[in-house]
Amino acid sequence: MLNARKFRHTLVLGKFYPPHAGHHHLIRTAAKVSDRTTVAVLASPVESVPLADRVYWLAAEHWSDPGVVVLGDIDDRPLDRYDRGAWELHLKVLRSVLARRAIREDDPAVAPVDAVFSNEPYGDELAARLGATHVPVDPQHRAVPVSGSSVRADPVGQWQHLAMPTRAGLAARVIVVGAESTGTTTLSEQLAAHYRNRGGSFRDTRSVAEYARVHCEEKLAAEHALAKASGRPPPTVDNLGWTVGDFLDVARRQAIAEDDAAARGGPLLVCDSDSWAATIWCERYLGRPYPEVEQLVGERRPALYLLTDHVGVACQPESWHDHTHRREWMTARFVRGLRDRGVPWVLLTGDPTHRLRRAVRACDDLLGTHFRFAEPLGG
Repeated sequence: MLNARKFRHTLVLGKFYPPHAGHHHLIRTAAKVSDRTTVAVLASPVESVPLADRVYWLAAEHWSDPGVVVLGDIDDRPLDRYDRGAWELHLKVLRSVLARRAIREDDPAVAPVDAVFSNEPYGDELAARLGATHVPVDPQHRAVPVSGSSVRADPVGQWQHLAMPTRAGLAARVIVVGAESTGTTTLSEQLAAHYRNRGGSFRDTRSVAEYARVHCEEKLAAEHALAKASGRPPPTVDNLGWTVGDFLDVARRQAIAEDDAAARGGPLLVCDSDSWAATIWCERYLGRPYPEVEQLVGERRPALYLLTDHVGVACQPESWHDHTHRREWMTARFVRGLRDRGVPWVLLTGDPTHRLRRAVRACDDLLGTHFRFAEPLGG
């Protein structure tokens, strides 16, 4: 029945709390036989994943599927399949969603719904009330053995059933920050390796490198080439000229690398620095903060910061590392900034073994609370 395009406008309705492989299978099955597939995300404020996130994750996953349009709205009333008044309230919200057009120039005028694709018991009733055909796709979850309740109960165990946009949104992001030569890179790599060794969904745990170091090396190489071409003495790291643009580049590149790794990795992501840390380094090298750099941070708030203390860590001999008094200033500046942001953070002190052990404990504590979902609206 579904081997040829036959429907003008198909509806796929759900909470998508959160979106998973079963939802994507349902949507793509509908899209193969429909001119337009409206994915209606109806969320309740009592649920702990915002509506905007669910809409974004679904739209990102299905942007290349022809005719798929994802729209969302708030529907905060429980569903009673046997209550006519309740149905009318839900249909009022749904009709409002169906009357909207996506914010896309190629979104055609909306035809009446002539098919409802679902895996839910209410699919027959919903289709009948819309004057449409009901097409059950995988109601027993045999083709894709996953459900929203199973993901909410054990997202780490069901991680393989989440698409990359949802992984990026749900992953517990841990950011390691600290003054120069305090072991942030080593700790980040060791921490990620520790979780990869746990196996399961943690096999894909990634560590995002600090982009600022790459930027510095590339900038120094470019300055050397320019100096050679003009016959000038080559600069050192200490006398490189830094501008706001440098830190804008670092903040952007760091955020891009972080988001890409979160989409492709496991439930925990470890990052050596982030875009917020770039604002602190901007202040360090330019003498004051710049709003242009701070604006790039936006609403990015990782789950946990790990701050490596400079006390008891010797400066390495490389020329680009800060002197002792600068490291003290940087540690204090990170502490003040983290407190001002009101984000969870842990100060790591002691020898490298103790720091790693403390970092693992902090991450385990985080994993015990990060993936908790509020109960969905009943019905």
